[in-house]
Amino acid sequence: MPKSSALFAVCFTAGLLGALASSLFLWGCNEWGVTTILNVKMAQTLELPTLYPQMFIGGLWGLAYFFTVGIPRHRRYWIRKGLWFSLIPSLTAIFYLYPYVYNKGMAGFDLGMLAPVLIVTTNLVWGLFTGFFARLFWGR
Repeated sequence: MPKSSALFAVCFTAGLLGALASSLFLWGCNEWGVTTILNVKMAQTLELPTLYPQMFIGGLWGLAYFFTVGIPRHRRYWIRKGLWFSLIPSLTAIFYLYPYVYNKGMAGFDLGMLAPVLIVTTNLVWGLFTGFFARLFWGR
């Protein structure tokens, strides 16, 4: 398998695991009452029918993350690039998904005034773990 194809698969897998980590983060926020303190009505369950689509979408974003590390001379600072790249899914969720797909108001404000903060933080967790796992699986 060519190296770029292998890295493509690695980025998809890292995106899957990053989405799992961000789902666990949001679930933990629900369980520990952080969402109640922030007055945000976002719930995350760990049921497989809910988790699988989120992981698949995370894998697709991982494929887009591939374009930041796909060129051999750009294969540095994997986690930092994951954190910066995570702003793209955050902006997509805030300015497209929540207002137009889920009908939760601009930036998801119908879920609470701090919903955008929780969305960005959850996507930062995705970016952190995607960068970490991509670097871990790729090796030196």
